[in-house]
Amino acid sequence: MKLHEIREARAAKVAEARNLIEAANGQNLSAEAQTKFDGLKAEIQGLEAAEQRAVFLEEAERRSAGAPVDKQRTELESRISLLDAINAQVEQRAVTGALAEYQQEAKRNGQTAKGVLVPASAFETRSNTTTTADGIVPKDFRADQFIGLLRNSTIVRSLGVRTLTGLRGDVVIPKQTSTSAATWLAEGDALSVGAPLGFNTVTLSPKHVGALAELSRQLLQQSSPDAEKLVRDDLAAVIGLAVDKALLHGTAAAKQPIGIVNATGIQTASLATLGWANVLQVQEKLTLANIAGNYWLTTPQVATKLRSTLKASTAGSAYLMENGQLAGLPVAVTQQLDNKTAGEDVTGRAILGDFSELVIGQWGGIDILANPYADGPYSRGAVQIRIMTTLDAAVRRPEAFVLVDDIAI
Repeated sequence: MKLHEIREARAAKVAEARNLIEAANGQNLSAEAQTKFDGLKAEIQGLEAAEQRAVFLEEAERRSAGAPVDKQRTELESRISLLDAINAQVEQRAVTGALAEYQQEAKRNGQTAKGVLVPASAFETRSNTTTTADGIVPKDFRADQFIGLLRNSTIVRSLGVRTLTGLRGDVVIPKQTSTSAATWLAEGDALSVGAPLGFNTVTLSPKHVGALAELSRQLLQQSSPDAEKLVRDDLAAVIGLAVDKALLHGTAAAKQPIGIVNATGIQTASLATLGWANVLQVQEKLTLANIAGNYWLTTPQVATKLRSTLKASTAGSAYLMENGQLAGLPVAVTQQLDNKTAGEDVTGRAILGDFSELVIGQWGGIDILANPYADGPYSRGAVQIRIMTTLDAAVRRPEAFVLVDDIAI
């Protein structure tokens, strides 16, 4: 079956199952109706699995038609060290090696920096990084045993969002909003002129995010992979958490990308009465918009509620959320998504969506500027690090997301 046929079949089964629930008028289903409902449930789950496979194949085919990976650039970026970029500025010397090559390439591409540019890939965990290495010299400095700060998890970018890199200036993405319609006619009849196709655009414009961090000179003097990983993880977390929050809750007033929660045109639904039928109705909203959701995203409080709420009042009923899934889709849980607060009332939030419909644009690399003479850090024998990057984000199709913000917690 083609993807649209699978979606049509699933929508029909969901509607049939909902009719059974509504026909019961709030009472328990009869034995016959329960048997039919269970059969529909199995068919819906089978169609959802088939839909996910079809979507995966379409995405794989689309990606395979893209630009090939630049192996030389990837190899160059893999040799860049954050500690080298910082130490070169602290020691007031020119960058060398792979880092110097990257600066030259960035300059040719029109990218400029106050400090030293490093690629975003320098903040990714590399396969040759170990967490079980021997201690760093001197022996009493053990970066491999470093106790890091407990932070919220950055999660949105792991849900399949699209990323555009190496951008210059504003980026305008054309978007079709309406289509023509076919009509049936008898022999000799003339076709009528339909409405023109509708188009608008999605625009990405540069927005800047930055932070100040402080690193000890002792740490910067280490050459171990553990020290490199420690610095990389900390700086990545500082910026990553800010970006992650903006992707969910960003506002124009705060000079941020517009987050999913505040995006114009997203769908809404209610789970004030938390039950299986209502959960299916939330999913149905995406199906009716010809969208295949790939993730639920929610808060820890809502996740606890879902794990402790039964699908039905009958004995042996399963819970709404089991094995990290809700209605056949994985559930991502993060404190980066805020619950809704209205006065003293707090209700839980959840987002169901196809997160590939969120696109992130990134201009250039990440600008790292080291200042060993900043007043506070200087007196402590530390180095102040300013890290900045430029990006924007936009929802390509608002109807690809359903926001629920009335879950009792």
